[in-house]
Amino acid sequence: MSSNKIVVPGAKQKLDKFKMECANEVGVNIKDGYNGDLTSRQAGSIGGQMVKRMIESYENGIK
Repeated sequence: MSSNKIVVPGAKQKLDKFKMECANEVGVNIKDGYNGDLTSRQAGSIGGQMVKRMIESYENGIK
C-alpha cells in the first residue's frame, strides 16, 4: 500500500520535467514512466543533481 498522496496539484508533472532536465545534464537517458532499467549509479546521479539544483535555488533566493 502506497502512502504517497498528491498534495499540490501539478507538482508531479513539474517534478518529472525537473527530473528529465537533471538527467539530461548528467548524461543519463530516461523516458516517461518506468525507468527500472537504470543502474543505482545513474539514478543516484540524477537525484544528486536534483538536490544540488534545489540547494542552489534556495541559496540564490535568500541572498
